[in-house]
Amino acid sequence: MKKTLTKAELVENIAQYTPFSFKQNKDIVEHIIKLIKQGLKENNEVLISGFGKFESYSKNPRKGRNPQTNETIILPGRKVVVFRISKKFKQALNPKK
Repeated sequence: MKKTLTKAELVENIAQYTPFSFKQNKDIVEHIIKLIKQGLKENNEVLISGFGKFESYSKNPRKGRNPQTNETIILPGRKVVVFRISKKFKQALNPKK
């Protein structure tokens, strides 16, 4: 079964390596997440070397269908975020045998 690494666990792990309090580490993690969100909202890419790149882009409106009534509807455009794993990290996840 997969385990989810939560923000609180991330803060606890960071606290083991820093002289800061739990609250200070939590504030740092919160600020990093805020910066990532802000960058994506401004249509920027967020690159974390050795990990990957977050990108946001706009999708155009498209035709859809209501499955209950079979009625055709137009779904509005929206912004989506994708994550592209770095080559280095991909190799670490899938080592050659």
